[in-house]
Amino acid sequence: MTVELVKRSLIGLGISALITFGALTVLLQLALSAPIQVLWENMLGSMIIGVYFGVSSLIFEVEKWSPLKQLTVHFLLSVSVYFSVAFLTGWVPLSFTATAISASCFIIIYFIIWFSIRNYMKKMESEMNSTLKK
Repeated sequence: MTVELVKRSLIGLGISALITFGALTVLLQLALSAPIQVLWENMLGSMIIGVYFGVSSLIFEVEKWSPLKQLTVHFLLSVSVYFSVAFLTGWVPLSFTATAISASCFIIIYFIIWFSIRNYMKKMESEMNSTLKK
């Protein structure tokens, strides 16, 4: 289990590094600059989110939980972690409008990703079943 936690944490860090690199590339191309402290805080926030989503995928492997319970626990934890980081780093200003827009975007993106993964897994399941029937 420890090996799996480390592996998933590193995958999350790798993805956060790619996202951070992309953001820095945009800043570079637009000839914008930012204070090192701001870059550091944003990179740390990205790393925390990356590790969280890497490790939290283990929730979907708890076999004694129903898919609905897995989804609910993962979603609630994800919202909590994301908004904690988003408010502390300044990604989302502390205002009702900004929070509502961010929450709407988060929910839409979360469920698009969830439905995409669900459909992919269903496709794999049917392919495996058809292979077994042969």
